[in-house]
Amino acid sequence: MHNIEILNKLLKDELTATETYQKALDKLREDGELAESESIMPIYEAHKDAVSSLQALINRLGGTPAEDSGARGTWAEIVQGGANILGKKAALMALQKGEKNGAEDYEEALQDTELSSDVRSLIQMKLLPAQQAHISTLDRLLEAAA
Repeated sequence: MHNIEILNKLLKDELTATETYQKALDKLREDGELAESESIMPIYEAHKDAVSSLQALINRLGGTPAEDSGARGTWAEIVQGGANILGKKAALMALQKGEKNGAEDYEEALQDTELSSDVRSLIQMKLLPAQQAHISTLDRLLEAAA
């Protein structure tokens, strides 16, 4: 049960990320920023893949996957809405902050001594490295936007 709670918390993070990236992609395309949208599209796809992986593991453990991002999703909407008004660099910074928060949540989960080996493996081998790669990509985009 404990593993399912942790996985659902991480799943809500990933659902928030997919919602936020979808909004950012829509905004970038609307503004004609096709290069940036092509740069962040793989991150969006990776978050969708993470959602699928987490849902599958929760189901395998006999749990019920969270269906929405909850309060975090609302916060993400507010942050992304503000970033859209302030411009591309602010939007990229908001995405980067979200990625860093996600990485911290994965690292925090790994500190849990009750975490099962399959949950630990998914985080260590797939989810956390993906978050770290996303942060690097956003670092490069932010440098280019400066």
